[in-house]
Amino acid sequence: MPATAQNPDMAIKPSYIKNVAKALLEEYPEAFSTDFEHNKEGVEKLTNIDSKEVRNRVAGYVTRKKQAPQASA
Repeated sequence: MPATAQNPDMAIKPSYIKNVAKALLEEYPEAFSTDFEHNKEGVEKLTNIDSKEVRNRVAGYVTRKKQAPQASA
């Protein structure tokens, strides 16, 4: 499993996973939470991704983004 220099435990996500997740978060911010199971259902409803693995990876990325502390302006 590849890891980043900043966090050796985390795998590097492909850009298409990040792009889909960011687009979903921008367009439907209220549809997602910090709960992975809830986010899996949201990704399934809001996208046409056929692959269960890819849907789960998008949901996982969304969950991580929702859990991350937001930077103050």
